[in-house]
Amino acid sequence: MELRWWAEWRESGGEDPLDLEGELETKLIERLVARDERAFNELVRTYERRVFGLVLRMLPSRAEAEDLTQEVFVQVFKAIGSFRGESKLSTWIYRIAVNLCKNRAKYNRVRHQNEQDEIDELAERTPLASARGANVAQVARPDEAMAGKQVEEIVRQAISEVDESFRECLILCDVEELPYEEIAEITGLPVGTVKSRIFRGRAQLRELVEKKLGEKIR
Repeated sequence: MELRWWAEWRESGGEDPLDLEGELETKLIERLVARDERAFNELVRTYERRVFGLVLRMLPSRAEAEDLTQEVFVQVFKAIGSFRGESKLSTWIYRIAVNLCKNRAKYNRVRHQNEQDEIDELAERTPLASARGANVAQVARPDEAMAGKQVEEIVRQAISEVDESFRECLILCDVEELPYEEIAEITGLPVGTVKSRIFRGRAQLRELVEKKLGEKIR
C-alpha cells in the first residue's frame, strides 16, 4: 500500500500566523520584558496554534495538551527576560515546549499513566462515518494520499509508540517542517544526531504503521 503518513490534526479555521521577524519581534520582546499584558496576548495569538499542535503530537491527550500549552506561555512570559536573541523567538518557544513535554512524559511514566488506552478509547468513541478527511503529512514521500479517520488514528497510535528520543525530532522535522539546524537548537542535539534520530524514527514509525495495517507500505 502507498500511504502519506502523519495526521496533521490541525483545527479548522484558517492558516497559522507567520513568525514575527526583525523589528516587529524586537519590539514585542521589549514589551514582554516590560510586562505589557497586550504584548502577551499578541504572543499567544501568534504562536498558540503551532505550540498546541506540537504539544498534541508529543502528548496525544487533548486535555493534557491544552493544559501544557498554557503552561508553555506562562513559562515564556516568566522567562522572557532571559531571552538573548541568539535564536528566533519561535525557536526559543519551541525549546520550552519540548522540554515541558519531556518533563510531563516522565511524570506520566512515573504515575503509570497509559496514554495508549486513552487514544484507543477516543478511536472507539469516534464513528468512522462521522469522521472528516484527514490531511496527512509525508514521511517516506510516497506519491498518493490515503485520507480518513481510520488512517489518522492508526498513525496517531503509531506515533505515540515511537521511541520518545526519536519522536520529538521526527515531529519537528516532518510535521513542523523545521530545518535540521533549528531542530538542533531546540533539542540541544548535534545536527548529526538530529538526522540520525529522524532516520531511525521514520523507520520505526513505518514498521509500526505496517504492523497495524497488516501490510507493507511501498
